Amino acid sequence: MTILLTVLGIALFAVGLLFSIAWHELGHLSTAKLFGIRVPQYMVGFGPTIWSRHKGETEYGIKAIPAGGYIRMIGMFPPGPDGRVEARSTSPWRGMIEDAREASFEELKPGDETRLFYTRKPWKRVIVMFAGPFMNLVLAVAIFLGVAMTFGFAKQTTEVAGVQKCVIAQSERRETCAAKDAVSPGQAAGLKVGDKIVAFNGEPVTTWGDLSDRIRATIGPATITVHRDGEEKVLTANLAKNLVAAKDSDGEVIPEKFVEAGYLGFEAKTVIQPLSFGESFVRMGDMIENGVDSVVALPGKIPDLWSAAFGDGERKADSPVGVVGAARISGEVMNLDVPTENIVASFMMLLAMFNLSLFLFNMLPLLPLDGGHIAGALWESVRRNVARLFRRPDPGPFDVAKLMPVAYVVAGIFICFTLLVLVADIVNPVKIS
Repeated sequence: MTILLTVLGIALFAVGLLFSIAWHELGHLSTAKLFGIRVPQYMVGFGPTIWSRHKGETEYGIKAIPAGGYIRMIGMFPPGPDGRVEARSTSPWRGMIEDAREASFEELKPGDETRLFYTRKPWKRVIVMFAGPFMNLVLAVAIFLGVAMTFGFAKQTTEVAGVQKCVIAQSERRETCAAKDAVSPGQAAGLKVGDKIVAFNGEPVTTWGDLSDRIRATIGPATITVHRDGEEKVLTANLAKNLVAAKDSDGEVIPEKFVEAGYLGFEAKTVIQPLSFGESFVRMGDMIENGVDSVVALPGKIPDLWSAAFGDGERKADSPVGVVGAARISGEVMNLDVPTENIVASFMMLLAMFNLSLFLFNMLPLLPLDGGHIAGALWESVRRNVARLFRRPDPGPFDVAKLMPVAYVVAGIFICFTLLVLVADIVNPVKIS
């Protein structure tokens, strides 16, 4: 049964991946056709074509390797300075430029002169290139809001789910008390499972965040008011100094970072609660912000990733994950011993985060990514407007093809990084259970 569920999880992720890619390319396709650009091909995947059909002037198909997709637009790059599409050169760098330029015109037909991508105004080209990543963002937001408002997220409360018997520094990562360990303040005060803490030092508390902050800020005597068996009881505790997990400005725990703070010694009960529309949008904003931070932090994670793939390093929970790793996580989600709705919500959140990653990654202003073409169109708009302002001759289209050598270098770096993540996902995968 475990193998069957794992295969099912991987298969569902593959379907979600293909849909996400197709949805991305649909953004490019629809806006390109809207602006009259001829699109000979719309493909999901790379490599050999396993299915395709022609509808109108476009061939729609699926290829064997579900690692991306593309649409082929006529005239992605302008002709060379001499007005020619092809001008052979012995320089390898120049050859890359000419090959890219030639490929963008290889399916040119009579009448296509007015349907070339580069002839469209910069703002139209920006829309065409932005539409793909934007579709992923729309899908990510839609999935996230759906999960947040119907299922919800785990939320810690002020109810006691467990009481620690002794004081153990959280950095030690152990649960068994040693003879040298002091009795935890919560245990000594008589805190019990099921107690709901309603006040701390006489001041009411309603949220876990508020209670946690007050406990951390207190070392020494304190009163804990609890609701137990239909009545309120006031317990007296002597909070100890302990090494506990640090928190960021949003109140989220920072992994692998610890600080000295007040310690009571109990586990807060966790419940799953749906969020309101406003709360969901705020949470989505935090998710996007964390995604941006993760993209910025990618280069700094390469050493740990290399150690996890080829050494004995630990694969951290926030380590970059590729398609294979995400598929494995999806299979793991299907095997979780939790209610079915939890599994569905976890799977949908995995798909939402994948689409958010596609959006952020593709918006990097580097060729051959969509963001690189957007940057080229914006730069052309700036040049032309400056020339118009100073009454200078129109500089013409910005020749993005000249950046193709840089694009090959960037693509090479991405391929190497992808292979590194692939190896790590196989030999030392991220696990959620």
